[in-house]
Amino acid sequence: MTENIESVKQVKGTMPKAIKMAKQMDDDFGQGVASFYKAIWKDREDGLSMKNKHLMVFAVACSRNNTNSAKKILVKLKNHGATRTEVLDAMMMAAWTGGIQNFTDISSDILPEMELIGF
Repeated sequence: MTENIESVKQVKGTMPKAIKMAKQMDDDFGQGVASFYKAIWKDREDGLSMKNKHLMVFAVACSRNNTNSAKKILVKLKNHGATRTEVLDAMMMAAWTGGIQNFTDISSDILPEMELIGF
């Protein structure tokens, strides 16, 4: 079981605080959170690159005004070869998004359409 938690370091690059805290609460909960992280951050054939994943979470952090997270992600972006222009584009996308209401409005139309198209 501990291997699952420790293997997140290889996938994510660091041990997320959420996993440490979840494990302190309950070992099974810690394992579940670790599995969640691994599923999101693992390399998948034809999936997003680590750079693109980090650009996405950077844009989300910026759109939520989460400065601490955005700063940490900037380091990851640098390590994954993101350019200044890519980071600026992500920041502009964050400025464009309207938050959760925008997501709710769009997702109710987009998710069924994606299924129709075959995604």
